Amino acid sequence: MTDTSDPDDPTDEIRGVVVDLDGTVYRGDGVLPGAADAIAELRARGIRVCFCSNNPTKTPGEYVERLAGMGIEADESLTLPASTVTRDYLRDHHATDPTYLVGSPSLAAYLTDSGQRLVDDPREATVFVASWDETFDYETMAEALAGVDETTTFLGTDPDRTIPTADGFVPGSGAVIGAIARTVGREPDRVLGKPSDEAAADALDRLGVAPEHCLVVGDRLDTDLAMGANHGMATALVLTGVADRADVAESVIDPDFVLDSLADLPAALD
Repeated sequence: MTDTSDPDDPTDEIRGVVVDLDGTVYRGDGVLPGAADAIAELRARGIRVCFCSNNPTKTPGEYVERLAGMGIEADESLTLPASTVTRDYLRDHHATDPTYLVGSPSLAAYLTDSGQRLVDDPREATVFVASWDETFDYETMAEALAGVDETTTFLGTDPDRTIPTADGFVPGSGAVIGAIARTVGREPDRVLGKPSDEAAADALDRLGVAPEHCLVVGDRLDTDLAMGANHGMATALVLTGVADRADVAESVIDPDFVLDSLADLPAALD
């Protein structure tokens, strides 16, 4: 039998797709046109799909429920938010360490339910985690200054400076992490979520595919597509969220595909 595969074709033997959520599958509370059909078509072709979001405020179960309301079936084992990447990193490296969290109540509950020991006094913590927190204020910065020194493990859940909504953009975890970093005078030891090594490894492990057989789809060049490009995966940018064509021209990331929306992905893979 003749091998007709093309080693230079990024669509050749794609067996798994990492799909971003905010700005890619939906925006705000509304599913984007054609997104549900595109996911269904990928699965009909035998391609595994892992939903991967840098939003640290929701659990896999909450995403499964939200996607179901949009007509998209999802499985918790193939749903990877930044909350889970953070949980897994803490479990692997700091399972018994007292941890202080600047983050949402939902993330605090998720980490606590997973066995992480969260403390109320930042001075008692050896691990300091910064994330999206709508109550972030001057007092929070003072707590960070009191709790973070050169011996503290300083982590961020994800680097997203903004979050797309139906009405525009709001500050994200990256804005909070940046403010804390300036306050304590040092950068985080690790920022998890996309494009980190931890997020890439977790997604590939869940899909059960090698990087060369995986495609990353998202609306952000510096997180979604950077993760794919940095870890040997093909990449597709959709123009329904943060980035536009002008951003592509200025970026060091060169997407394999630039698509108007996720709806165009099955045809791009033909």
